[in-house]
Amino acid sequence: MRNDAAVPRIFVDGDGCPVKQEVYRVALRYGAHVTMVANAWMRIPDEDKFEMIVVEGDFDAADDWIVEHVSEGDIVVTGDIPLADRCLKLGARVLGLRGREFTKDSIGEAMASRELASELRDLGIPTGGPKPFDKRDRSLFLQRLDAMF
Repeated sequence: MRNDAAVPRIFVDGDGCPVKQEVYRVALRYGAHVTMVANAWMRIPDEDKFEMIVVEGDFDAADDWIVEHVSEGDIVVTGDIPLADRCLKLGARVLGLRGREFTKDSIGEAMASRELASELRDLGIPTGGPKPFDKRDRSLFLQRLDAMF
């Protein structure tokens, strides 16, 4: 249920999300509803438009919950490439944890890169993993989320 059709809702894949405070900050600025979805309870600010959803089940239960509840035009914050792909197919906008906005044009490349890295790991070839999350990542995320409004 939308509070205001002009203001998108924000769904956050909360498990391991390093930019929660940035999401809350932008949401408060624009009056957006935030739904934090995770496999375990976590503290969120005591605001009327913020809610915490704890899902039980397998590893993808939080992702499945988001996909079942997201609507066209909503914003999904996630570092999970397959979840990003699923949400884009529903017309949602998706912002990665480092400020990269995923689009229908860019998600194919992201999915292919993810699959290649997985295959290399399966072969025992080290892929190095992601670089450490830093202040620049946090700042870029904040700028990009703000620009989505």
